[in-house]
Amino acid sequence: MASKGWQHPYVNIFKHVRVEDWKRSDKVGEVSTCTDKRLKCSVFRIRGPVPANSFIKIPKNINQSLGLTGRFFYLLFRPTPGKYFVVHLDVSVEEGQVVRISFSNMFKEFKSTATWLQFPFLCGAAKDSVYESTAKSARHGLVGPAPTSVRWTCVTMDLQYTLSVYLNRCYSQLKSIKLCANMAVKNMFTSNLLLDPGLSFSEAKLMGLVSSEGTSPVPRDMSFPVPKGGSWHDLYDHIRFPSEGTKLPFDSIQKDPPRPEASCVSDQRRPIREEPCFVSLSKPVQDRVPLIQQITLQNQIQPPMVVTEIPELGLVSTHHSDDSLGQNTDQHQQETTSSEQFTSRPFWDTDDGGVHVHLHPEDGFSQHGEESELEVACTPVPRPVHPSSSNESRQQKLLPDPILRLNRIIGFGGATTKYALWSKSGDEVVYPCHAIIVSMKISPNQQRFFIGHTDKVSALAFNGNTTLLASAQTGSHSVVRVWDYHKGKCLAMSRIHAHSLSSLSFSYSGGILCGVGKDNHNKTMVVVWNTMNVSEGGEVSIIAKAHTDVDIHTMKVAFFDDTRMVSCGRDNIRLWRVRNGTLRSCPVNLGEYHSLDFTDVAFEEGNSFHQHLDDRTLFASSRSGYIFEIDYSRVVVRNVRRLLPAQQQHADHREKQTFNSGPGIAINSISVSSSFCATGSEDGFLRLWPLDFSAVFLEAEHEGPVSLVSVSSDSLQVLAATSTGNLGFLDVSSRGYNTLMRSHTDTVLGFSVDGIRRHLTSASSDGTVRIWNMDSLHQLYDFASEDSPCSVAFHPSEQVFSCGFSSGIVRVFDISAAKLLAEHKQHRGEVVGLAFSPDGEFMYSADSQGSLALYNASEEDLNVVRVVCNVVARGTEHAPDALAVSSDSCCLAFIGPSEYIVTIADSRSLDELLHVDVSILDVQSPRLDSALRVCFSPASTEHLLVATSSNKILWVSTKTGRLLREVSKVHKHQCSSLAVSDDSRFLLTAGHNAVKVWDYNMQLHINSQMFIGHSQPIRQVGFTPDQLGVVSVGDAIFLWDFLALAVDSLTDSRSPLVIRHTPAPKSVQPHTEVNGVRLSNGMPRRTAPLPSSPPPRLDISTLDQIDQGVLGSLSICDDPPTVPPASVADPSSDPRPPSSFLRVTELTHTSPLNSSLSDAVELKGKKPVRPDCYRHFIPRFKTSTLDQAAVAPQAGEEGIKLKAVIGYNGNGRSNMVWSPDRGLFAYSCGCVVVVEYLHTGSQRHLQGHSEEISCLAVTHDAQTVASAAGGSNASRSLICIWDVQNGTCRSTISYHRGAVQSLAFSMDDRFFLSVGDFSEPEVALWSSKTFQLLSSVSMSGPLHDAAFSPSAAGQLACVGRQGVFFCLIHTQGSDVDLKVQRVKAPSEVGEVELTALCYHTDSFLFTATNRGHVCVWDVNTQRCFMTWEADEGEIGVLLCRGNHLLTGSNTRWLRLWEVEAVRGVKPQEKVCSREDSGTSVVLEQEIMLDGTTVSAAFDTLMDMGIVGTTAGTLWYINWSDCSSIRLVSGHKTQVNDVVFSSDERHFATCSEDGSVRVWSAPSNELVVQFQVLNQACGCVCWSPSSSTESACVAGGYSDGTLRIFRLSSSEMEMKLHPHQVAVTAIQYSADGHVILSAGKNGLVAVSSPMNGATIRIIRDHKGALITTIQCVNEQCKNLKLEGKEMWLAASADRRVSVWAADWLNDKCDLLDWLTFPAPAYIGDDNPPPSLAAFCPADPGLVVYTGYGVEKELSFYSLAKKQIIKTIALPDWATCLSLSCHSQLIAVGSKGRVLKLIKSSSGRFQDFLQHSDSLQTCRFSPSGKLLFTVAYNEILLWEVQDL
Repeated sequence: MASKGWQHPYVNIFKHVRVEDWKRSDKVGEVSTCTDKRLKCSVFRIRGPVPANSFIKIPKNINQSLGLTGRFFYLLFRPTPGKYFVVHLDVSVEEGQVVRISFSNMFKEFKSTATWLQFPFLCGAAKDSVYESTAKSARHGLVGPAPTSVRWTCVTMDLQYTLSVYLNRCYSQLKSIKLCANMAVKNMFTSNLLLDPGLSFSEAKLMGLVSSEGTSPVPRDMSFPVPKGGSWHDLYDHIRFPSEGTKLPFDSIQKDPPRPEASCVSDQRRPIREEPCFVSLSKPVQDRVPLIQQITLQNQIQPPMVVTEIPELGLVSTHHSDDSLGQNTDQHQQETTSSEQFTSRPFWDTDDGGVHVHLHPEDGFSQHGEESELEVACTPVPRPVHPSSSNESRQQKLLPDPILRLNRIIGFGGATTKYALWSKSGDEVVYPCHAIIVSMKISPNQQRFFIGHTDKVSALAFNGNTTLLASAQTGSHSVVRVWDYHKGKCLAMSRIHAHSLSSLSFSYSGGILCGVGKDNHNKTMVVVWNTMNVSEGGEVSIIAKAHTDVDIHTMKVAFFDDTRMVSCGRDNIRLWRVRNGTLRSCPVNLGEYHSLDFTDVAFEEGNSFHQHLDDRTLFASSRSGYIFEIDYSRVVVRNVRRLLPAQQQHADHREKQTFNSGPGIAINSISVSSSFCATGSEDGFLRLWPLDFSAVFLEAEHEGPVSLVSVSSDSLQVLAATSTGNLGFLDVSSRGYNTLMRSHTDTVLGFSVDGIRRHLTSASSDGTVRIWNMDSLHQLYDFASEDSPCSVAFHPSEQVFSCGFSSGIVRVFDISAAKLLAEHKQHRGEVVGLAFSPDGEFMYSADSQGSLALYNASEEDLNVVRVVCNVVARGTEHAPDALAVSSDSCCLAFIGPSEYIVTIADSRSLDELLHVDVSILDVQSPRLDSALRVCFSPASTEHLLVATSSNKILWVSTKTGRLLREVSKVHKHQCSSLAVSDDSRFLLTAGHNAVKVWDYNMQLHINSQMFIGHSQPIRQVGFTPDQLGVVSVGDAIFLWDFLALAVDSLTDSRSPLVIRHTPAPKSVQPHTEVNGVRLSNGMPRRTAPLPSSPPPRLDISTLDQIDQGVLGSLSICDDPPTVPPASVADPSSDPRPPSSFLRVTELTHTSPLNSSLSDAVELKGKKPVRPDCYRHFIPRFKTSTLDQAAVAPQAGEEGIKLKAVIGYNGNGRSNMVWSPDRGLFAYSCGCVVVVEYLHTGSQRHLQGHSEEISCLAVTHDAQTVASAAGGSNASRSLICIWDVQNGTCRSTISYHRGAVQSLAFSMDDRFFLSVGDFSEPEVALWSSKTFQLLSSVSMSGPLHDAAFSPSAAGQLACVGRQGVFFCLIHTQGSDVDLKVQRVKAPSEVGEVELTALCYHTDSFLFTATNRGHVCVWDVNTQRCFMTWEADEGEIGVLLCRGNHLLTGSNTRWLRLWEVEAVRGVKPQEKVCSREDSGTSVVLEQEIMLDGTTVSAAFDTLMDMGIVGTTAGTLWYINWSDCSSIRLVSGHKTQVNDVVFSSDERHFATCSEDGSVRVWSAPSNELVVQFQVLNQACGCVCWSPSSSTESACVAGGYSDGTLRIFRLSSSEMEMKLHPHQVAVTAIQYSADGHVILSAGKNGLVAVSSPMNGATIRIIRDHKGALITTIQCVNEQCKNLKLEGKEMWLAASADRRVSVWAADWLNDKCDLLDWLTFPAPAYIGDDNPPPSLAAFCPADPGLVVYTGYGVEKELSFYSLAKKQIIKTIALPDWATCLSLSCHSQLIAVGSKGRVLKLIKSSSGRFQDFLQHSDSLQTCRFSPSGKLLFTVAYNEILLWEVQDL
């Protein structure tokens, strides 16, 4: 081994590698050399927007090593102000492993793995700067980008110490260094000596220090210059890691705090803590102290508080011990923890306060999110208050206890909508609502609750006499509970199944309970329990259990024999029996029906309970519509019947269908009574049949699929539930329907209460806004929109509410008049806050982009008063209540302009009054504290409450900004909402799943009570306006009674909630009073009078008056207790609103169709909700439909041939394929598949679709391409199979009803997979040879992506909303079956949708989520063993090649990850992050593109590939040199115009996004793009000059401006503003001396392109939009006028003006005025445009078409002043162009047809290559080329002839 003596005393690294030669070192990106003024020497400057893309790397070769053994590493650098930097040190340890040590100001916290240490770097600042003072008050440096005054810094890192302490490794040598942007660096060196950069050689000599003592000055060539008389530490910073000063509570690299000179040596083992001094501040001084220092001061002078843990069991409160307050030593006050015991009250005790955290002792494994919280006593800042230690003080707590009681819940379902039960008496219904079980009386709608589950309830079961209730919860902690139904007592609990407990069934006697779930190996497990003695307190024991691979959907215990069960599932019906402690089963022989998916089973209820076994009949239903009648004793199928749609129930249509794909209606549930059978089906019908199924005798239509039917014990009522969250029952005798409960189907985002009418409005992620009656729980109105609502607010006095949407639109509705009052579109981002002032004068809204709007609410249309931008903190974290208005309507508070600032503004003008900075660094957290919520105190308007990210609530003065009070550790998780009672006595907070009520003044020993019940995070909480109730929303809507005592009943007004030695009063029964105040249970109240008349209703006739384009759909419902037949038969005779969405129809046996359909009330049900992720394909909305009468010409006879397609459809998903080995490159644009040859640029077009193509797939031999698009005229989607070689369509598939989401070929190209979209999430497997359907499976939720395994034959996977679906292709002979196993996303990533997937070659599967996570799954065990956050947004594209993983997201980042370390991870049962797993997934490179990634294809080495974005661009990506090149460019939005230059060497396009693009011909490549932000470009034209140097392009914009761009300089030459409205047409004159432009108001402006002056305004067309302007160079003498050219203008009022002009002589005379008559237009849309053009062969002819008496082209002679010829058209024309070649006319129509017409003969041809109505067609000047445009599809045609 070579000697290392040359490295002593130090090694100058830059000199060692000769960095300036760049032979042994490498520079990438923006690395330059400059002279620094401070150091007076050359330094390297590294800059770049992405630190990883600009760097200096030493050494250059990755296989080489520096071999530097010095213990200390020194870096002399200066971070770039306002930027981030990263430094990577690769260090070898003695064990041979390489460890990377990184430090950066990008890192927010310290992270450590076995091979990587990441330290946050906190930059210092210049002396006496604002940043330095702030850093001092915060006790350490600033987090984030470097401050503007950052100084040159010497960083000293002890590599040996770092590796020893953090990884327990021995340091060997420094291998390599990588300095990444942004920084300036002077040099680096290593040494074994600890050198002090602030020590000069002269000072060292005077102090007698020598190098052997370990402290020496820095070598002169490494030192920073110090002027004479100056101090080094005043000019520079020295940061040493590890620090020898005070060790901060987190690992970071930062400047040491200043220390006294005397404290050079400290004994860390025996710290001496002095008693703090208390300093009293006068009020004037306190007013001047910044808030950030006040909080620091409070932490310093406030005596340490006693902290007690909340007991895990019993009442959730905290009590301080007496002894803990008295223990005070000389050094510091001791902290003690005590947990006082409480008696748990049972759930069934009616005196209990509802859900006040009562936990059963046996529920030891239940995890409540709040059980380990701490409560800290807190005092105001000016006067510290010492809690008393007397016994009297111990009794001070918040009273009454409990202060909240759960009264009502609006909600149904959660985990399932397949379980709802009748009680034996038939007057109560039991159903799950997320984690709570609700028992509701059907007549008064009273509810009682069974509370104890910690996750959503997935199954329910009653015994025969309904005395015992069994329930199961889903999730990883599957628990079964057995309840005493009448007492509400939990009798027993069992946890046997590992997860997915989905079915429960009690025996009739209640002695046997059967459950079905999954075991640890994900196999189906059936368990049978003995519950015989559970009512007497006996234990529940397991009788038998069985593990099976059989799919079980439902399992039921036979009511006549406790030992017999029956189950059904996919492909099976089985009979089970328990005998001798074992559980055995036998299948029912299904014969040819063996491949059906069975959904439910039911026994025939015989008249005698002791009926013989041989007479028992079993019924089973299936998803294919079959109903099986099975002989139970013989185990054979007796009868098979099928439920078919009405139009196929005729004899001539009963041909045999395949079971999985036939037209049968899926039956989800079946229930049998002694006299009839009830079925619930996917088409939304509840049907009642006689037992012989001869005909339906009663049916009720619902608004969604019926998921459950259940006949009551007396057979008089039938319960029905739908998957859309509705629960109701049908009264068989009266044929009336009663809706018991409606529910949101997704998270409730926010709410608002109308206190006068006791209405509650709620907004949900399911896309609806609903209005509820708080007393009856009936849903009154349902507003559905394609735009997702975010926040709602009721007007304080009027029956008006406003709603903010994710698009930024704010809509205001008048409920009483059933109309839309206003719609405002000022916002560009999601509306995060919406509020009315309490006096009703103003309304406010805020969005996620930072803008704030003020509206005048006293006016009916709520006009906008003011809009202020960039004042509200960006993001959606503060929704839905980002705004707070004071009770006196004077002040408005919000968080902004940053998350660290709270702003108080004048509510009438939005002028800012006060800024409060809350960004103090908590001593126990390395992060800046930010504000989350704000709220005014109603009774004290000078108090503003601020909830912060560090779980604090701050009381801030609204006048001075002073901190008045602080409460820490409010919740275990962050506070999501807060509210204050009107009298300011109580504070309400929500955190995660819990609600807390606090004493507002915080003067009690126990200041809060906590209440649980929600199974998801609470989104909003608040008091009702009458202050008698509390509302909390999240998974459902919870209505609580607020039981606080009235103020006048309290004994001590000074401390109103302190009641000494007085037991808490008993909770009050329903319909009783507490101190004269009626509870919030729907009875009359003194403080909120009910309206004297019923709530106004919306008549059916008013539905048409509502703006359907705004609302999407408006559903109205009011659910009275019972609907008699008369109210259903004649809605007009009943003054009440329509009863429900249901239609009840009586059908007779003789005539099943003889029903009074005209008397039924029927409202259309909702469509499936679009998934909230961009990865799911949604076709662009179109109003046009394909003209079925059009016929394409015969092959070889076309008058035009498609030459090129310009652009790429960025709205598609995976609609680009590339095979680098075969050279195949194909993508879609509109309905055309473009096969492009990259080496020549030529194209071939595959034409067979008529709708927008959603996705593509290619076989691995690149011989076949599959494309999918929607079907025409609402038919099924069409999949085309193309032969790449000859471009022909081999086969077509029409199967999926909705769009096709994904296509895939297997690795061996044997199978082909297609996946339907959210409207019908079905997976279909096809043969790649015959393309015959092999198997199909319907999924319960939307699917987003699918892929075949590259290594395992027959394996594939899909991902979607429900998780990941592992599929296995099972082949037996010619039969192919698809076995599916669903696994939910790991809980660590939260509630997410899995959006994309790809396989690793080693049996690993990568999946992505809509929140940016990547999950790694072991395919064999189907478990997720690793996750990491790869992006901040949704990841929609995953691609794996070897050990590299590509991620593409909607944040526009394309990232390349090195995932080789995944191979070495042993899959564990518990999901772990990449940090915890000890492995390292490395981000190698990243590129930001111009849009969201929608498609990607790369070579096998992941070196190069092609990526498509939503911007309509296809990028070529080369990772080796980190470059990107545009391959294909297109417009993202609608193209408004396209025009050729006069020499046809270029053409220009313009679009709604404000861009003008110039393209070269014939290569069709983008030359230059001119972009104008926030404007739309409606028209474009070329200057007449043919010279490239002088060629100009002019565009007309929506703001009334014209912009002229010069092609040679690629710059805007001139901007003109001749119009006040949008420009609709533009044209250079024939000689180019002027520009003619027309506005939307009909005015024509003549402008000079030389000086921009407006020469004249022509007003003849004023008032009508001008659609066309055309100029021709034609002498007008033969028309008896002087002029060198003619021009015309056509307007929307069917008028055409023709003018003769000589612009040099300032002449412009009207030549002719044409008016074309037309009848009144009665269509719903705009009338067809008026189009006119000069005939190229004879400019004396004007061709016109537009709305008129006939659909025709009219040829008008200017000389004869008459129409000389017409050509009839089949449709109204939307665009028109005439060719100077061959007398051809191109006409586009709304029916997507391009019609090519020979004007001389009238011969025509139709071309159907567009997927939308044509809006532009334009011949080239030579007439040899033709452009056609439909939305953003640009097609270039080569003109032949007709």
